[in-house]
Amino acid sequence: MDNETENQSESLPIANINPINPSELDELYFYEGKDLGNSYLKDKTSFRLWAPLAAEAKLVTYNNWEDTDGMEIQMVRSERGTWTIELSGDQDGLIYTYKVRVGETWNEAVDPYVRAVTVNGHKGVVIDLSDTNPERWTRDKPPLEKAEDIIIYELHTRDLSIHPESGIHHKGKFLGVIEAGTKGPEGTKTGLDHIKDLGVTHVQFIPIFDFATVNEMKLNEPQYNWGYDPQNYNAPEGSYSTDPYQPKLRIRELKEMIQGLHDHGLRVIMDVVYNHVYSVGDSNFHKLVPTYFFRYNADGTLSNGTGVGNDTASERKMMRKFIVESVTYWAKEFNLDGFRFDLMGIHDVETMNEVKKELAEIDSTLLVLGEGWDMNTPLAQERKANQKNACKMPGIAHFNDAIRDGLKGFVMNEHDKGFVNGKPGMEEIIKKSITGGLKYDDDIATYQRPDQVINYVEAHDNYTLWDKLLITNPDATEQVRKQMHKLASAVVLLSQGIPMIHAGQEFMRTKDGDENSYQSSDWINRLDWKRRAALDREVEYMKGLISLRKNHSVFRLSTPEEIEEHLHFIDAPPNAVAFTLKHHYDTEIAVIHNANWNTIAISLPHEGDWSVLVDGQRAGLDEIERIKGSQITVSPLSSFVLKAISN
Repeated sequence: MDNETENQSESLPIANINPINPSELDELYFYEGKDLGNSYLKDKTSFRLWAPLAAEAKLVTYNNWEDTDGMEIQMVRSERGTWTIELSGDQDGLIYTYKVRVGETWNEAVDPYVRAVTVNGHKGVVIDLSDTNPERWTRDKPPLEKAEDIIIYELHTRDLSIHPESGIHHKGKFLGVIEAGTKGPEGTKTGLDHIKDLGVTHVQFIPIFDFATVNEMKLNEPQYNWGYDPQNYNAPEGSYSTDPYQPKLRIRELKEMIQGLHDHGLRVIMDVVYNHVYSVGDSNFHKLVPTYFFRYNADGTLSNGTGVGNDTASERKMMRKFIVESVTYWAKEFNLDGFRFDLMGIHDVETMNEVKKELAEIDSTLLVLGEGWDMNTPLAQERKANQKNACKMPGIAHFNDAIRDGLKGFVMNEHDKGFVNGKPGMEEIIKKSITGGLKYDDDIATYQRPDQVINYVEAHDNYTLWDKLLITNPDATEQVRKQMHKLASAVVLLSQGIPMIHAGQEFMRTKDGDENSYQSSDWINRLDWKRRAALDREVEYMKGLISLRKNHSVFRLSTPEEIEEHLHFIDAPPNAVAFTLKHHYDTEIAVIHNANWNTIAISLPHEGDWSVLVDGQRAGLDEIERIKGSQITVSPLSSFVLKAISN
């Protein structure tokens, strides 16, 4: 901006603004520039901080990460509540923080926009980002024609490799994810080779940004966390690097991981947690601009729709700007392929649409998905970015809890059952789910297209499907529970929309009954490669379902009109759902999901030869058996898929 504007901004009435009423801050101090944080050049580095309530601001530089005293440099007030300073020379590796005086109180904080940090994230670091690119670093991505082609595999970085028999050298690290050729018990593929072998298209990593609760200085001690406790949003987590004391290394190794996954045909989704911070009092946002970035109840207390003590305020202009710029930074710098928004229902519709718009300008194939739950946060109902407002957010996908709970029972009631484990009367919700949830009641969701729907039956949260079945059906045999489990996975993978499977779901992952393992032991959370070896038939079954979905376009329809035209339900007895799929590009397919504990008979739509591709025990593209006529007998607790043989 010009000097006249800068001079006007200096005279704005900072002292008179009540920080609990942020609308004036938005009106008077919204900063549109793209240079917040540090801007590195070889011959100089400039810093710009947004702190409109501060009477003074300083840049503090440190010689070492552990120093408690640094050199303080006065910053200059600039336009729209920002403060600037420029340091000449090559500042690559400079360690720094900001100090601001608000009223009579001095606060020191890490730059919220900083992209590199010291061990445990307590100080920021200026870096030359070009020096973080690995030896092989391209903008190439595995091909993707449309969102419905996506199959997501949700994974915790550490879980994949930490098992002592994973065969992976870099256990718990970014680099461990891309080790090829690793073998576990009985010579089974582990890690990367296992994921590739499954046939999924996207690996979705639960948080890989810098989070608060794992001490990066004590990595030889047992520590575990999912990472939903944000500390520095734009820097990778140090505990997943081979040396968290080197600020550039965690960035380079994360890029190596992403490049390695791309090279093996896998796209990468990043789980982002902008809806809350670990601790408001300790957060850089709050230290620099007290109260502005958070929502408050009418009585002045912090709102707590997230359930973890605070909700960020995405509707405020500078919070929205931060979210959008943070996501686009990750997309560009790390060549990521999608973003999963934790508790997206805390955010507002306008922010999420802005995120989608900016990402689409980078790459139209980038996926935006999130938890569209209806959260109890003080934001007008029509503004919440939840499933009920899905119609206002085209191209943004929501996790479909209706199919999840419909299949196995309500997750908030551990004894509740669903379609696969013995609850009668679930056929209608399963039918609506199979057709992409497009005809759900508006009080459930207002999906407009199948690319807005993420179908799943288990995730990192709550009981695994296997553990839920142990609770709801304690008297069932292991074989019966296996049939229920395979039935649930088949419904997910053969429904319209975008399917997601939780890492280990393919071998019936158990967490030994731990419902919320966010800080439990490695023993609870690790992928058990012994179990994978023991349940090879079940893994092959899941691989077969994935192959079937990928090879028949009728499972991946893109519009409500296509679904209406090509998917037709056929008569089935209670506790069973049957339908046909017919497309001019594909052959006719019949799918039957039998949740009964007994065999059922189904009349197929016409006489003829039918090739059985899935029979509840085996699944894939190869014919298991051929039947003639129009009747099929379906085994208990089984999904059957048949392909019509043209004469």
